[in-house]
Formats: sequence, C-alpha cells, structure tokens
Amino acid sequence: MLRKYRYLTFADRKQISAWYQLNDRAADIAERLRMSVKTIYLELKRGEETDESGTVILDRNQRPAYNPVLAQQRLQANFKRRGRVAVEEAAETAGA
Repeated sequence: MLRKYRYLTFADRKQISAWYQLNDRAADIAERLRMSVKTIYLELKRGEETDESGTVILDRNQRPAYNPVLAQQRLQANFKRRGRVAVEEAAETAGA
C-alpha cells in the first residue's frame, strides 16, 4: 500500500541511492519505500549528475548517476524559490 502525501527525507534519498547502486529497479525501490514508482523516477531525475557540458554522468551500471545530496539541494532550492520552508527545516523550527 502506498503512503500518501509524504515528502522523501534525506534518509530516504540515501536509501534510494544505496539500492540504486545495487542495480535495483525503481519499481523495487518504490515498493520498499511504499511510494509510487513515478515518485522514485522523479527523485532519480532530481538527483541526476551532469558534467560541465550538461551531459548526464552514468554510473557503473550505465544508468544516470544519482546523488542524494544534489537531490536534497535541488529540493531545498525549489522550496526556497516557491517561498516554502523545507520539511526538515520546518520540523527543527517547530521543535525549537
């Protein structure tokens, strides 16, 4: 069963990266995280690494390389651009 309306955390992103490096399919990762396959594909796209010319860097499995840190930075930049506080930042602020 899929979870509804939940943002991926940085821990989720690191787990996606580990499974992706083990050559797991997006469908398998989605099932483990109880997320939609589309969510995983969008996340993999968000964390794609490129070189200076904009060419996508491939990992050892000849798939686009996924960087969880880059994905988190892009997510936070998108939130900032939209005027929204990132999920982890909101939790820290609420707890303080």
